[in-house]
Amino acid sequence: MDRETFIRQVRAKYGTAPDFPWEKYPDYATFRHPDNRKWFCLLMPLPSGMPEEHGDGHRIIDVINVKVQPESVAALQAEPGIFPAWYMNKKHWVSVVLADVPEKRIWQLVDDSHRLTAG
Repeated sequence: MDRETFIRQVRAKYGTAPDFPWEKYPDYATFRHPDNRKWFCLLMPLPSGMPEEHGDGHRIIDVINVKVQPESVAALQAEPGIFPAWYMNKKHWVSVVLADVPEKRIWQLVDDSHRLTAG
């Protein structure tokens, strides 16, 4: 899945637009609950060598961070395209490479994150 498709589908499914909170990282987008303003997803472009030395480092990949149940982190990281969270608490969040994970699985993870961060 590409970045534009992901943004469009998040907007349609959850009724939320991306927020770009960092001047230093203008392409990093957060998706928040409208009521409590908590993030349920962070979308960011990373060099392909991150997270976890994935790829060659010469191209940009789109990655999302989603919140998960702590007891499921190890099993999730055993799946292709899912890694310890980049820049976030690795006990509660994982990074997902959009191009490497099936769309159905991406939406399961985003749905879970949306539920876990609800007010």
